[in-house]
Amino acid sequence: MSETLSSNPHLAHWQRALRGMSARVKPLPLYRTSGRVVRATGLVIEVVGLQVALGNACRIELPTSRQDAPRFAEAEVVGFAGDRLYLMPLAEITGLMPGARVLPLADEPSNSARRFPLGEALLGRVVDGNGTPLDGKGPLTDVPRAALATPPLNPLSRAPIEEQIDVGIRAINALLSVGRGQRMGLFAGSGVGKSVLLGMMARYTRADVIVVGLIGERGREVQDFIDNILGDEGLRRAVVVAAPADTSPLQRLQGASYATRLAEGFRDEGRNVLLIMDSLTRFAMAQREIALAVGEPPATKGYPPSVFAKLPNLVERAGNAHRGGGSITAFYTVLTEGDDQQDPIADSARAILDGHIVLSRTLAEAGHYPAIDIEASISRAMTAIVDDKQLRHAQQFKSLFSRYQRNHDLISVGAYHPGHDPQLDEAVRRHPQLEGFLQQRIEENSSVENARQALSHVLGDTP
Repeated sequence: MSETLSSNPHLAHWQRALRGMSARVKPLPLYRTSGRVVRATGLVIEVVGLQVALGNACRIELPTSRQDAPRFAEAEVVGFAGDRLYLMPLAEITGLMPGARVLPLADEPSNSARRFPLGEALLGRVVDGNGTPLDGKGPLTDVPRAALATPPLNPLSRAPIEEQIDVGIRAINALLSVGRGQRMGLFAGSGVGKSVLLGMMARYTRADVIVVGLIGERGREVQDFIDNILGDEGLRRAVVVAAPADTSPLQRLQGASYATRLAEGFRDEGRNVLLIMDSLTRFAMAQREIALAVGEPPATKGYPPSVFAKLPNLVERAGNAHRGGGSITAFYTVLTEGDDQQDPIADSARAILDGHIVLSRTLAEAGHYPAIDIEASISRAMTAIVDDKQLRHAQQFKSLFSRYQRNHDLISVGAYHPGHDPQLDEAVRRHPQLEGFLQQRIEENSSVENARQALSHVLGDTP
C-alpha cells in the first residue's frame, strides 16, 4: 500500500495534508467550557459557569444574524464572588443579551492571560492599550509576544543610581540632577506647561529608546505629541502607547502596564530607556473606577485601598536592572487638582518616587517657562551623582532664590532698604540672573556641561 501511495503524487500530497491536520487537531481539548452572562450593571458583567483566574481574558459572544459570522467582545476578569466572575469589557459593548455565552480566550483557562507584542518591531509605532497599531502602518505580525505581568526584581540585585542623565533642561540638569534609572514625578495642575516640558525631555534626553504612555489624556493631544513634540526623528527611536480618556478604564490601566512592559523588554536587552507616562493620576483614576464597580469600598477621598497598592506595583517596575544591564529612567506626571499638593494621589506618588518636580501656576501665569518651582522640587539621587562643587552651587542658588521669595512682598512695596541684611542684598542683586537662569525656550537644548557653566557664571563662581 505504501508503495502505491509513494508512486501516486496526488495521494501522497493528501496523505501529508492529513498528517499535518492530525498534528494540529491532536493537542486540542475534547470539549470546550463556557459560561453565561447573568447580569450587566454599569461597567461590570457578571458570569456564572466558568473558572478563570483573576486578570485573565474571556470572549463574550454577541448576537448576530444567521448569515453573519459570530461576533465577540473581549473582557477581563476583574473580580469574583463565590461562583460568579466579574468581567469588564475592553471596549463598549452593544447588543449584549442575558445568557450570552462566555468563553476563555485560550482553550485552557490557565493559558488565557493575554499576550502583547514586544521588541524592536514596535520602534516608530503608535499602538493602543491592546498593542493594536493606530498609525496605519500595518499589523504587528510575527513579533514576540508576552504577558504583562513580570516577576519583581530583587532590590539587592539592582544597580545603584550613579550616573547623571542629560535631560536638556538647564534648571533640572543643574539644580535637580536626575540619575540614570531614577523615577521622577512631574507635579502640575492643568495648563501650566507640563506637556511642553515632557516634550522637551523626550527630544533632548540621551536614551537608546523612548517609551511614551499617554494614559487618560485628550485624544487630540496624542497626535499633537507625536507631530509637534516627538517629531519624525524622535518617533524613530520611540514607542507610543495611547489610551485616551474615551477608552474604558481597563484599557487605560492596561495601557500604563503595557508601556512599562515595553520599557522592561528593552531594558532586559541592555538598553537605556526613557519612560514618560502622562499621567499617573489617570492610571489611579482608572483603577478607582474598576474597584468601585466591583464593590470595593472607598477609603481616602473616594479612592479605594487597591489604588494605593497598584501605584507602587507600577512604579517599582522602572529603574535599573543588575549591574552592567539596562535601565529605565522614568518621568511620571501627577495632576494636582486645584493645585493641591496634598491630593491623596500626589501625596502617595511623592512617597514612592525618587524625587519630584513641581510646576507653579503663578510662574506660568507670569510667562516664566518652564514654570519649575525650585523651592518645592527635589531630586533624592542628586547627592550621589554630582560633585561637591555643583552640589554647593545648587544649594547656594536655592538659598539666594528662597531668600528673595520670602521677602518679595517687602521688596514690592518699597519697604526693603539695602545694607541691613547682606545676604538679602546679594539675593536682590543677583535675582534677575537667577530668574533668567531658570527660564528656557522650547527649542533650546542645554546640556549638563552648559548648565553647570551657566550656574557657575550666575553665582560668580563664589565659594
